[in-house]
Amino acid sequence: MKIVIAGAGDVGKHLAKLLAYENQDIAIIDLNQERLRQIGNQIDVATIRGNATSYQVLKDADVSHADLLISVTDSEEVNLATAVIAKQLGAKKTVARITNEEFLFRKDILDLKRVGIDELISPESLAAREIKRLLRIAAVTDTFEFDQGLLSMIGISLDRHSHLVGKTLAETSRMNPDNSFITVAILRDNKTIIPHGNTRLEVNDHVYFITQPNGVDRVLDLTGKKQFDIKNLMILGGSKAAYHTARKLSSTYKIKLIEQDKEKCFDLADQLPNTLIINGDGRDVDVLEEEGLSEMDAFVALTGNSETNIISCLVAKDKGVKKTIALVENIDYIHLSQNMGVDTMINKKLIAANFIFRYIREGEVVSITGIHGVEAEILEYEIKNNCKIANKRMRNLDFPKNAIIGGVVRDSKGHIALGNFQFEPHDRVVVLSKRESLSDVEKFFK
Repeated sequence: MKIVIAGAGDVGKHLAKLLAYENQDIAIIDLNQERLRQIGNQIDVATIRGNATSYQVLKDADVSHADLLISVTDSEEVNLATAVIAKQLGAKKTVARITNEEFLFRKDILDLKRVGIDELISPESLAAREIKRLLRIAAVTDTFEFDQGLLSMIGISLDRHSHLVGKTLAETSRMNPDNSFITVAILRDNKTIIPHGNTRLEVNDHVYFITQPNGVDRVLDLTGKKQFDIKNLMILGGSKAAYHTARKLSSTYKIKLIEQDKEKCFDLADQLPNTLIINGDGRDVDVLEEEGLSEMDAFVALTGNSETNIISCLVAKDKGVKKTIALVENIDYIHLSQNMGVDTMINKKLIAANFIFRYIREGEVVSITGIHGVEAEILEYEIKNNCKIANKRMRNLDFPKNAIIGGVVRDSKGHIALGNFQFEPHDRVVVLSKRESLSDVEKFFK
């Protein structure tokens, strides 16, 4: 597949890294020569310096033969114009990054496909959707459902109270007699481990499980975590991400939003009638306490300053708030979240890049998701009659070592696939794979 990326910022750079694992033919355009130099040194991509709206620059990128044009510069206008021009020049599909939420909320009226824009992405809106997902099962740091919850993926940080600490995976399987869950990944010292039977769990490991519906409570019990409901939510900051989050969640939770800028507070109050908007400096602990921080079930920090977000989440934890989420600009911070005491850190640009990556692979897999801080993807494949895995038993598969089959959905029931499990056509198989093994994994399902 030939892919042209306009914009070598965080979104474009991370996306190029994801695609480079798959040996895609990638060209990346940017005005900043230093950005291009850094990417060119790290990834095997063609770099083109220039304005993405330039006919000559797009021609140099061979956009007329592109299967996909992705415009993710910092300028919404450039992104929209680039997508339109690229489509006219022959690009098969175009994706444009936007910041104006009206484009999202008026999709039914603004038929942008007619002018050449196939897909719009808003990092702020995607971040809000991610926050909604993270709040669904509050006791865990990450969660994702497959086939309406027939299987789930959950992430949990192990502390010294966990019954799993010091145990190998073979030993933990004996603590799971009904085979209701399986361990699929461990994040340890910023490194992603695909575990096997002799892998031993340690304190501070961030562990990811695939579970059947009845396995979630079992995992929580073994890891010493207790489930709780979220009713009261405090959002710090009046950013676009905060607006989208409050808009998505105000019908589910009782929300207080704290913003320092008085004019922005008036605007937010008009736009968010079901959210209580407070004008105040959220960096001031006294202000947070006066607004009932200690009574909150969850605290989400979405200001434009990463350090403010992290520190305010730590303050919230100190005041007894059970669930904290911080928005950060530095992707490297995400690996540190559990060690620092914040439940989950998210980066909207990373979320946007992962979303585009999933969009590119649509049709090859049923679904795909990224995990915060983990250098791996979770994919869901449907088994075809003539593919390599059909009618084979788990133990007879020479499956890549950097990948693991987490579970199977068959006849509206979730199964954990162990050694004697036999795969059948039409099964939907959940796989976790490091990115360098994605192409090897796909061979089993083609």
